[in-house]
Amino acid sequence: MLPSKIDLKQWKTEADRELHDNILPFWMNHTVDRENGGFYGSLTNDLVLDNTVGRSAILVTRILWTFSAAYLNKPDPAYLQMADYTYDYIQRVLVDPLYGGLYWMVDAAGKALMDRKHSYAQAFAIYALSEYYRASGKREALELAKNLFDLLEKHAYEPKGGGHLEGRARDWGELADMRLSDREPDCRKSMNTLLHMLEGYTNLYRVWPEERLRERLAQLVNIFLQHVIDPQTYHLRLFFNDLWMASGTLVSYGHDIEASWLLLEAAEVLADADLIKQVKLVSIKISQAVYDEGLWPDGSIVYEVDRPAGYVNKERHWWPAAEGMVGFYTAYRLSGKDHYLAAARRCWLFALEQLSDRQYGDWRKVLDENYQVKPGTYKMGPWECPYHHARACLEMIKHLG
Repeated sequence: MLPSKIDLKQWKTEADRELHDNILPFWMNHTVDRENGGFYGSLTNDLVLDNTVGRSAILVTRILWTFSAAYLNKPDPAYLQMADYTYDYIQRVLVDPLYGGLYWMVDAAGKALMDRKHSYAQAFAIYALSEYYRASGKREALELAKNLFDLLEKHAYEPKGGGHLEGRARDWGELADMRLSDREPDCRKSMNTLLHMLEGYTNLYRVWPEERLRERLAQLVNIFLQHVIDPQTYHLRLFFNDLWMASGTLVSYGHDIEASWLLLEAAEVLADADLIKQVKLVSIKISQAVYDEGLWPDGSIVYEVDRPAGYVNKERHWWPAAEGMVGFYTAYRLSGKDHYLAAARRCWLFALEQLSDRQYGDWRKVLDENYQVKPGTYKMGPWECPYHHARACLEMIKHLG
């Protein structure tokens, strides 16, 4: 694909159309549970409902972020109404009235199924509430985000090595098993949680430039530069103890490319010239590593590999493709090198051709290596949400504009 053949104006139009005519209408029309409140637990790709699946804080806070950000892009009252509805549900059902913080998961009736306070979920709530405050002007949303920041700093911050623990119990005491999911080892700190802590704190700092928050956000960026990013491979190490000893050899290319631009965003929000300079250099090196090793010929991003174990996951997941587009385009903006622009375009064309669902709406979330929907996967579920691909469209609308 020759960069000279890429029509940036057309690309922006495509992203705008995909967001406002496909992704957002699907979530407004098919996911809201009018009977029980909130949102359904799960929908299959062909819209079969299973409301016995729990409603995760991750799903709901990502919906809040998506429609708040969409309203800031295009002030459609329906988007703000959806954000208001989501915020109300978070306040009523997900916020723990006794100990504060958000439950990890509730059932259709609003009863807590998992009441632990995982740092990942609190970070996404901060991310979403900050965006909702920007969209709605509701001070109470900002106050809730600030309260969650205080709770994380009081109970989850680990002063010995810096960074935040994976999770705490409902009362913010010790949690025996802090795993984010069954697919991961039990560890004290993880890249994934820290990345979204950084993301949430970045958005909070936009609307609340408090000095303690500034210090913690800058520390998070430096933790990635010093401990998380491997200085030889420029992949992200995934699992750590308190003193940043890493374990495992798994590589997650989607997280690599996502981090490449989220780190830059954090440094730019901090307006720290030296930090921005460091992050720019590292961001390009991360992007090049993903380009060299993690970009399939079809334009999708390799989901994950463990080379020492001889393992390559050949599934195509929606979110690495979305993050790949934004990450490669960011590398193009930083370097001016055309192969990054071409890679970003390839990720987008793969998404339009294989992920965007013209029959049922939204995106197909997990495909097998033959581009068929993987059995047993959701279009909407505890992790299957609108935020990655909606955000990718918003980022491209902003930059291509």
